[in-house]
Amino acid sequence: MLHILFLASATEKELVGIVGGQNAPLGKWPWQVSLKVYNYHLSAWVHRCGGSLIDSKWVLTAAHCIHHRNADPSTYRILAGDVYLYGHQKLLSVSQIIFHPDFVSFHLGVDVVLLKLAEPADCSDNVKPIKLPSSNLVESEKNQCWVTGWGTVFGYESLPPPYRLQEVSVNVVRNSVCEELYHNATFHYFKDRKLILDDMLCAGSVGHGTCYGDSGGPLVCKDSGSWTLVGVVSWGYRCGWAIVPSVFARVYSYVPWIKQHTQNSS
Repeated sequence: MLHILFLASATEKELVGIVGGQNAPLGKWPWQVSLKVYNYHLSAWVHRCGGSLIDSKWVLTAAHCIHHRNADPSTYRILAGDVYLYGHQKLLSVSQIIFHPDFVSFHLGVDVVLLKLAEPADCSDNVKPIKLPSSNLVESEKNQCWVTGWGTVFGYESLPPPYRLQEVSVNVVRNSVCEELYHNATFHYFKDRKLILDDMLCAGSVGHGTCYGDSGGPLVCKDSGSWTLVGVVSWGYRCGWAIVPSVFARVYSYVPWIKQHTQNSS
């Protein structure tokens, strides 16, 4: 039944964003990274998913972006500090992959994974970690929120060269409203099963949202004047042209788990 949903991750045939977006200025979203895998046919590291730099040595992305739990960290690379997906940039190596122990599949929630960098990223105007949400942050329809990525721009229409990072402003949608919208759109597949779980967050509108290749990327909202990472792109339905928002892993649900690993690591 999951064939009607899109995993917002690119296949190897899609070298690559965002539905209804626009070009993102360099340095505006300095925590945005690209998770890359090596394509032997193309002899190049190609984009698989987005991600967020949450510390100089840690990236948070979606668990479904990693092929399997025992994946070799050396088979992944991180691009940081650039709005263009391909060029002669230095790629960062991954030394450790930490899945949340409860992750099974994106539609069951817990769609988060931590990637430890082999060497700290060189922080600059274009490379900066994003703040994690605090206990008093409440996402609401009034928040100013944005999502960024290099995914397809509509259905199977890939982001065209030069593969520049896209940004789009989105509205947070209450989980109860999101649940109703998804059941109205997919009732004949899911019937009475709850789709939008407590550790999920919805945002977007018709023509504005995420698509293939955006998975793992950041949903950020302004909190007390600064940007905060509130969501990780997880899944959705029909890439922004249906009357349903995109679905994100709710970062606040996993702050204790994130800090447990990032703060206790040497």
